[in-house]
Amino acid sequence: MRQINLDLSYKMNCFIGGNGEGKTNLLDAIYYLSFCHSAFNPIDSQLITHGEDFFVLEGSYEDERGEAEQIYCGLKRGTKKRVRRNKKDYKRLSQHIGLIPLIFVSPSDIYLIEGASEERRRLMDVVISQYDGAYIDFLNNYNKALQQRNTLLRQEEEPDPQLLTLWEEEMARNGEQIYQRRSAFIEELIPTFQSIYDEISSSHEKVSLRYVSHCQRGPLLDVIQRDRMKDRAVGYSLHGIHRDDLEMEVGGFTMKREGSQGQNKTYVISLKLAQFNFLRRTSSATTPILLLDDIFDKLDKDRVEQIIRVVSRSDYGQIFITDTNRHHLDDILANVAYDFKLFNVKNGEVSNV
Repeated sequence: MRQINLDLSYKMNCFIGGNGEGKTNLLDAIYYLSFCHSAFNPIDSQLITHGEDFFVLEGSYEDERGEAEQIYCGLKRGTKKRVRRNKKDYKRLSQHIGLIPLIFVSPSDIYLIEGASEERRRLMDVVISQYDGAYIDFLNNYNKALQQRNTLLRQEEEPDPQLLTLWEEEMARNGEQIYQRRSAFIEELIPTFQSIYDEISSSHEKVSLRYVSHCQRGPLLDVIQRDRMKDRAVGYSLHGIHRDDLEMEVGGFTMKREGSQGQNKTYVISLKLAQFNFLRRTSSATTPILLLDDIFDKLDKDRVEQIIRVVSRSDYGQIFITDTNRHHLDDILANVAYDFKLFNVKNGEVSNV
């Protein structure tokens, strides 16, 4: 059985190693302790090492008030996942979300630009759910109503109009709550995002971000019910907050079509760092943990230096950085005036440098 115990810096922790050595798995374990699931694989049983029967993650935390928290996450094959806070099981895992706020910046973030709108909705949901306890309930209620309505729409016989209306009203009631929270979040995020992008890019280009929702067309119930016949023909709901999106532009053009690799990467890094700043202001007494996974690839030297300057500031809390390039990490550590630790990762084993 493989086991790793790490004594970490309260400020900056850097992990150096080649591709495929296990650096990202370490960051994913930290992410799991905040969200009760992996950042990459939604199937918990597939996270268990081949040939093993279980996995266990344990983290010891201390917030700005000096209060300690002990978090346990464990899964044995064929049994239900267990998450405990200070040795007490949660009744619902959603109760844990937001206790340890966290922002994860990784190469897969490029799908925020290149991927489907689902990726961009998830970007909003991950942040809002960490400071708004009711948000996950609104999402769950909406998705349940959406699923029920779609089931009725796919029936061969004509669906019961009263039952259809019931689920539409549930969608609208929860959907408008979700819209209000997403709209307020994006409105507050945009100035910070643009400021960080300007700093990293040295103001070489201007970027914009715009939230688009069917709620902007009028009362959501009216919008959902307007095309009932069309929804019945295709067998699913064409309107609702499950179709919300974020429009991303650089220099007045769509990022997806016009952005270079460096611009795209700068855009998503700036977006994630803006989310960090947002959470720091909204999460009570807790500066978020920041995970930076191999973020310097495809960026020119000037932008790398600017990112290093930003994250080295004292207003950032505990940071975890991975890179295959020791030079990048040496540059970072040369710019920090506080505690740090450097680790080497090879074949899943971690050692101090």
